Amino acid sequence: MKRPTRRLARWGPPAILGIPLDHNSSFLRGSAAAPALIRETLRSDAWNKWAESGVDIGREGWVEDAGDLRDMEAADAFARIEEAVAKIVEDKKRPVSLGGDHSVTYPILRAVGKRIPGITLLHFDAHPDLYANYEENPHSHASPFARIREEKLAQRLIQIGIRTLNADQREQAEKYDVEIFEMRDLPSLAKLKLAGPIYVSFDMDVLEPGLAPGVSHWEPGGLTTREALHYIPAAPIVGADVVECNPERDRSGLTATVAAKILKELLGKMLAA
Repeated sequence: MKRPTRRLARWGPPAILGIPLDHNSSFLRGSAAAPALIRETLRSDAWNKWAESGVDIGREGWVEDAGDLRDMEAADAFARIEEAVAKIVEDKKRPVSLGGDHSVTYPILRAVGKRIPGITLLHFDAHPDLYANYEENPHSHASPFARIREEKLAQRLIQIGIRTLNADQREQAEKYDVEIFEMRDLPSLAKLKLAGPIYVSFDMDVLEPGLAPGVSHWEPGGLTTREALHYIPAAPIVGADVVECNPERDRSGLTATVAAKILKELLGKMLAA
């Protein structure tokens, strides 16, 4: 397969950044250990590095590794996340972050949204994460998309796989003009009318918990891995994150393997588009 030089010239290579932060989790901690485990699984000799899009993500120079951020318990963690992601974007690369809990998406979008206008934010999750101030923590992992919409860091916010929508979050969704597609009423991909630039935020609990049990919040009735891959578009993806994998509940390593598969296919579509 020929290397997609035109797209790489425009957007630059993906750069993987680990963000081991989980102190904004509302129920269980443990997702801070996920970045290292997902990387290890992605690099495993148990499979090859070819994505289904026909791209060899293991080819030298196609995907960069920006390492892991440190001291994520510190008070300035969000500022340093934003700074690190901003540097990746300013270097004409595309950040692909590994969490950590979902709160990290807010500082990531502060970096990306300020530098790439007109972003469509495609959010996979069992939960809308739109609370104004969950448990007296405005930076809870249950609140990042409220912060993102308040600061207008994305032009559109589309949520896929939601199945925990309550009255409070429904009101928040209306307030912030969020396009929610609940699990019980999944649309066709064409109905989403996606156009680049696209940022993908993938919470592992969007999946059926029997397929990915290593998450803090089990919510039955989710997507299969194949359905999730179907909704990752073949359009210009300028950044992504994979969050909420919790190794403490992943005794068999199955969830890390699924997370690595999602990561591999995200990278493949980024490079092939």
